[in-house]
Amino acid sequence: MIVLGIILLVVGILTDLSILWTIGIILLVVGAIMWILGAMGHAVAGRRHYW
Repeated sequence: MIVLGIILLVVGILTDLSILWTIGIILLVVGAIMWILGAMGHAVAGRRHYW
């Protein structure tokens, strides 16, 4: 999710499409939150670890 967010962010900046830029930031933030929760040992979306 983090990688997809970064890709969409870069494509949105290069093509000047603000919707891709916005979706990229949202995916990046949500992926980072899930990664942090998984690293702390909390179950995320039914999984004990989130990769």
